[in-house]
Amino acid sequence: MKLELGVHHVSINVDDLEANLAFYVDELGLEVLPRPDFGFPGAWLRSGPQELHLIQIEDHVAPKGQHFAFRVTDLDGTLEALQAKGIEVSKAIDLPNGRQAFLHDPAGNMLELNEPKPA
Repeated sequence: MKLELGVHHVSINVDDLEANLAFYVDELGLEVLPRPDFGFPGAWLRSGPQELHLIQIEDHVAPKGQHFAFRVTDLDGTLEALQAKGIEVSKAIDLPNGRQAFLHDPAGNMLELNEPKPA
C-alpha cells in the first residue's frame, strides 16, 4: 500500500467557529466549501488542492507543539502582509530545505508558513 496522492485534508478543533472562520477566510484567504450538516458546528475550507476542516469543540485547548504547514512562495511578503493586519508571526527561520515561520489562529492552534528552497 502506498498513500501516493498526498494529504486530502487536516481537521483541527477550535473553540469559536466564527472567529476562526474570519481568520482563515478573511486574513489567510482560504475558500469556504459546502459542508454537510453533521449535527455539530464546523466548516470546510480549501487551500490549494488541500482542505482544512474546522470543528467547534467547547473548551478547546490547543495542543502544544502540534502544527500543520501552509506552503508559500514568498515568505517575507507573507510575513509583511500578516504583520500589516496586526497578526503576530515569528521571524523567518532558515533551514537546509527552505525557510519557515510560525503563527497561531484565534483558537491557539500553531500554523507553520513554509517556503521550500527553489529546485
